[in-house]
Amino acid sequence: MPEESTTPDPVERVRRQFEAGNRRDIDAVMSTFAVDAVLEGRGLGDIFEGQAAIRAFVEGWFGMYEELEFKLEEVHDVGNGVVLAAVLQEGRPAGSAGHVQQREGWVYVWVGGLIARLTVFDIDEARAAAERLAQERE
Repeated sequence: MPEESTTPDPVERVRRQFEAGNRRDIDAVMSTFAVDAVLEGRGLGDIFEGQAAIRAFVEGWFGMYEELEFKLEEVHDVGNGVVLAAVLQEGRPAGSAGHVQQREGWVYVWVGGLIARLTVFDIDEARAAAERLAQERE
């Protein structure tokens, strides 16, 4: 009888990362990133290289909001370690009564069970980038 893998599939890993983010469990969020991972926010033109830089960004992002929820609208394993997630962030900025939301496409590249790269696009760009990346990694 073949053994089943105890490592969750990439889609399940993304779901767990979102659950950790919604608990504001930064340690759990960061445990999914490789030491030399890259987080690129295309919309803002930001690139964070390595766990320390990514952690500082995540802590700062969480710190800007009194309330923040990440909603995973859809998530797909595109193949070859590439996962596409459609994400809705809803929050209330610190010191404000108003609420904000933003919809994005997140493209994950998983290597050895960890995130090697996470790039944030608008959703249509993310779909195209995820397909392209999956083909390039064949």
